[in-house]
Amino acid sequence: MTTLAVPFLAGLVLALALVPACRSVARAAGRLAYPAADRWNKRPTPLFGGVAIATTTLGCAVAFGDARALAVPLICGGLMFLVGLGDDIFSFRPGTKLVAQIVLASTLLFFDYRLDWTESLTLSSVLTVFWVVGITNAFNLLDNMDGLCAGIAIICAAAFLFGLLPLEADSANLATARLLAVLLGAVAGFLVYNFHPASIFMGDSGSLFLGFSFATLTLQADLSGATSRSLLSIISAPVLLLLVPIFDTTLVTVSRLLSGRSAAVGGRDHSSHRLVAIGLSERKAVAVLWSLAAMAGAVGVAVRTESNSWSALFAVVFLVGMIIFAVYLARVRVYTEDEVEGANGKWVTPVVTDLLYKIAAAEILLDFGLVSIAYYAAYRFRFQDPVFSENFSVFMQSLPIVVVAQMGALTIGVGYRGVWRYFGLHDALAIGRSVVFGAIAAQLFLLYLFRFESYSRVIFALYAILLFVLLTASRASFRMMSEFAHRQRDVGPKLVIYGAGDGGALALRELLKQDAPGYRMLGFIDDAPEKRRLRVHRYPVLGDHHHLQHLVTSGVVDAVVISTSSVDPERERALATLCAQNSVTLSHLRIELDEVVGRSESGSRLTYIRGSRSMD
Repeated sequence: MTTLAVPFLAGLVLALALVPACRSVARAAGRLAYPAADRWNKRPTPLFGGVAIATTTLGCAVAFGDARALAVPLICGGLMFLVGLGDDIFSFRPGTKLVAQIVLASTLLFFDYRLDWTESLTLSSVLTVFWVVGITNAFNLLDNMDGLCAGIAIICAAAFLFGLLPLEADSANLATARLLAVLLGAVAGFLVYNFHPASIFMGDSGSLFLGFSFATLTLQADLSGATSRSLLSIISAPVLLLLVPIFDTTLVTVSRLLSGRSAAVGGRDHSSHRLVAIGLSERKAVAVLWSLAAMAGAVGVAVRTESNSWSALFAVVFLVGMIIFAVYLARVRVYTEDEVEGANGKWVTPVVTDLLYKIAAAEILLDFGLVSIAYYAAYRFRFQDPVFSENFSVFMQSLPIVVVAQMGALTIGVGYRGVWRYFGLHDALAIGRSVVFGAIAAQLFLLYLFRFESYSRVIFALYAILLFVLLTASRASFRMMSEFAHRQRDVGPKLVIYGAGDGGALALRELLKQDAPGYRMLGFIDDAPEKRRLRVHRYPVLGDHHHLQHLVTSGVVDAVVISTSSVDPERERALATLCAQNSVTLSHLRIELDEVVGRSESGSRLTYIRGSRSMD
């Protein structure tokens, strides 16, 4: 570790000294990122932070004697830095930068740097170019919010280093590890000045350099482990280590293309922007993506260090979760209708995202995968190596039967007609019944076909438990993510609800669904002494009417909603006067039932009950 500590500290100290100097140069040269419709910053911010990152990394690599071993990656990375710097100064067209990226990726191929994902040299070369260009642009797109790209780069570099450990004195990865340590220190030094609110941006010179460097290092380093050269390890390790940049780029590209927008033009539709749109602060949105990057890096390291069977399970489950998260974010509206109208005058994005989370085919495919995962995991829990290998043929023989029986039970019991955002207890019970019936049906089929020889009932018990957890978690994911966003919301009027009963719970659900104005729930007010210090949907009962008066007069609360009809009229009038004096909004949640009378074609009398909710 001492071998890596010195390069890290050198990169950190040098970057801490260079970033302020680069910031001063950018201001003197007028190279600032000005607020614009497709940018997130709200004030002019100097560029050239990437100059400090790149010069520190390249300079330390030469100083530590790694220039010869990494000559091609360093030279190509330096040229990519110059392309980015030129874009920061002269604003190149996207096509110009793309041509430069393809040329540099082809240069790496000329010197035999390529992905070994396939035995076909032609296919491997094409994949290498796509990989290098894609990862380079992924980091460029990720640089859209203070601290985001730099933080993700630090996490990726740290995960790469863990993937290379342990290092021997004559290890082929030693030079790569030292370069990663320098890069880690350089980006950490820059991040000190890039935390929100940032005083400097890295610009394209930094984001293109980082993306190209990480893409190149996946070609240089052996991340698949000394004892494991399976296709899973070879492909999934680098993909997982760089998953968040890939995730953000895919989400942005697909959503822009489906909404009729150019994928090459900047915008406010990245994953970080969508997290802010649902109520998180910038720092919390960045922290969420940092956390996902850390989890992806941990899974990527696990792919290298754990057995292939467990690694596959970890990787697939995590990727399924990320796909569900992407669908949830795709539903978030980040543009107005006028901004996303296509050539036909239709608002494409909401239609597409509605299909993504409502279409039954996608839900069926998800369940097919979860059934297979649960059954495989049950076998892995029941039988350890080498016993698992001896029973693998039995698992493969029974898997189609389990899938058919379980999917039939889910189709009958669940019906694939629910909406995930409204998932509740009754839906969970329906899933539980379907899982039990499916497991029993699968055992009966196996008993009839194979007399249940070589099969274990313990496996089916484990399978049913795992499948119920996976199905319930997938269905409840939208609701859990919405609840998380509501509780983490840092913007919008601060709200208290008067009445901690059924009406208060109803008001809470209705108000937190609103995107505008996007309330921040503080808690409930209730005059019943027995409700003090209780919680309703995890929100506290703050106190009684007198405490509410204190909240209003002290400016703690911006909006009060009365959800109960038992408030004394005199007290309510006094509260209305107090709220008006302190510019606090006072509203009522009313539920009205209106009788609507009509007649059928035969003349018989028909009565309908129409319910309505109103806020006044």
